[in-house]
Amino acid sequence: MGRTRTGGTARDLARVPTDSENELADVADRSRTRPSGSSRYATRYVTVHGYRRAYVRAGRGPAMLLIHGIGDSSETWRDLIPLLARGWTVIAPDLLGHGRSDKPRGDYSIGGYACGMRDLLTVLGIDRVTVVGHSLGGGVAMQFAYQFPERCERVVLVATGGVCPDLHPLLRVAAAPGSGFVLPLLATAPMRQIGWAATRTLRWLHTDLGRDADDLMRTFDALHVDTARKAFLRTLRTSVDGHGQAITMLDRCYLAAGMPSMIIWGAHDAVIPLEHARIAHAAMPGSRLEIFEDAGHFPHRSDPERFRMVLEDFLSSTRPATYSARQWRDLMRSRGRADQQSVHGRGRRASPAAAGGRARLVTAAGGPVDVRSRKGGDSQEPR
Repeated sequence: MGRTRTGGTARDLARVPTDSENELADVADRSRTRPSGSSRYATRYVTVHGYRRAYVRAGRGPAMLLIHGIGDSSETWRDLIPLLARGWTVIAPDLLGHGRSDKPRGDYSIGGYACGMRDLLTVLGIDRVTVVGHSLGGGVAMQFAYQFPERCERVVLVATGGVCPDLHPLLRVAAAPGSGFVLPLLATAPMRQIGWAATRTLRWLHTDLGRDADDLMRTFDALHVDTARKAFLRTLRTSVDGHGQAITMLDRCYLAAGMPSMIIWGAHDAVIPLEHARIAHAAMPGSRLEIFEDAGHFPHRSDPERFRMVLEDFLSSTRPATYSARQWRDLMRSRGRADQQSVHGRGRRASPAAAGGRARLVTAAGGPVDVRSRKGGDSQEPR
């Protein structure tokens, strides 16, 4: 279904205005902070719809948007930004409610974040981008491609959310009612020290979760700020409940036809199972799948140099998607007709989920993907 690697770096994206050419962006992001200790690039700020958005901008050339996961920030890309900035204009924002961006009582849905990315790019004078999203950011990236296909040239999903319900139990518990009263206690200094000790122990024991100990604790440490905790919970509860992930991209993956896409996953991901990578790969026509055998939930952090090579291989061997309203309409109509025929073919039979059997997902290429429902209906795995 997909290839994995070739070589080189793409140069065929639409030209992106430089900082000196883009007067709107220059005026908007004059306010800057000093670079953080782990990055030589300064954090810039721009106000969109009355809220201050933090982002890192580096390099020159075709545009690439890097979207982090829940509770995280643009810091997750700090080792990659210098590597990618050699040939790309890299935009790495802190999502609203995360990092150094404002944390209002607002819309933290996947669709809201996708709109936020469009608006940020508009203010910066960037029309089209290759979108790379990690975890929650992968769901945002896919939603961005769905809502604004005319602005998206490629999609790269890294350990993405939004495929199947399976999710680490701790995130399910965090989404449960009443967790807002517990999180402040867990975020106190003594409890954070216990958390660090526990994650170091998990790493020492060579567990899958321990592979990501530093990154997981970095995101947890950010929750000691009250507004960050509230934004974290609002974000989590828009897509996760007690049964796991409540939304899925699988019903719209057929729209990826014509959109170059790649999926990257760690073989030891303890947060979102590796099986999701294979299901998404089967559902996205023409997609490529790259598995990092020694990585967990943060493959871009485990081996940034290999991640760069894989990403540039993909970019160099694909051409940017071209948007056609007619093609988009035809895709949706053809899928609608196929679904209608499928419904008529089933007649009055009970659905596989209701019968406790196997659900069959049909890819855009027309091939079925068998998915077996475990007992309880809250988790799925490829057959």
